[in-house]
Amino acid sequence: MNKVISIANQKGGVGKTTTAINLAASLAACELRVLLLDSDPQGNSTTGLGIEKTVDRKTLYNVLIGDAEFAEVIVPTAFEGLSVAPADRNLVAANLDLIDEDNRELKLRTALEPIKSDYDFILIDCPPALDLLTLNALVASDSVLVPIQCEFFALEGISQLMDTVERVKESFDQILEIEGVLLTMYDDRTNLTRQVEADLREFFGTGVFHTVIPRTVRLAEAPSFGKPILAYDPRSRGAESYIKLAKEILAHEQSHGHAAQSAR
Repeated sequence: MNKVISIANQKGGVGKTTTAINLAASLAACELRVLLLDSDPQGNSTTGLGIEKTVDRKTLYNVLIGDAEFAEVIVPTAFEGLSVAPADRNLVAANLDLIDEDNRELKLRTALEPIKSDYDFILIDCPPALDLLTLNALVASDSVLVPIQCEFFALEGISQLMDTVERVKESFDQILEIEGVLLTMYDDRTNLTRQVEADLREFFGTGVFHTVIPRTVRLAEAPSFGKPILAYDPRSRGAESYIKLAKEILAHEQSHGHAAQSAR
């Protein structure tokens, strides 16, 4: 399978890191080999999976500047089948350190090549900005998953992300698909949520996942314990939703693979 998916939205607070952590864990729960790259200088995916940030720990920053290979950086998590390439605040310097480098947009893709076949899925938690870190993630990816919060300004800025995706495809001769738009913090008791969902499904059509992620306290609590929701509260609505999302993505991959074979 060996698929790389960026989880991206330049708008913050849309459930991007929550999705990165819990989708990664849900895919691993399906007995797949999963690697989560924490490409956000806040390092929330790192701490959310119980990985301690220490001064001597090498991170994604070291990989991007050529100071380390992924084999020196990747650490296993307590969740079977799931590993993480951690991040800390040093990663913010990558945008400056790489600016004058040749092929600066290709650093992550090049670094991933030796290990890509070791994993069924590699997920990249992107920062809430269309910066050089996000550009590296997109260039290294096969597809982009876009979490969108069910709020009034849900569509704000999405066109800019879509434009960036198109520019990446053209500039790097790359097949970069939209994996899907994911509705997060979903509360079907409110008229606003239902209206935003209707608008998004009209705008993106079948590009919106059938699965929606509910707004729940348990999902919000889990990262503070360094656990994905499947480990923190496996019977919760949040855990159920992310398992459904993982299965929806796998079903799409299976049908996509069959379609490709039929085309040949």
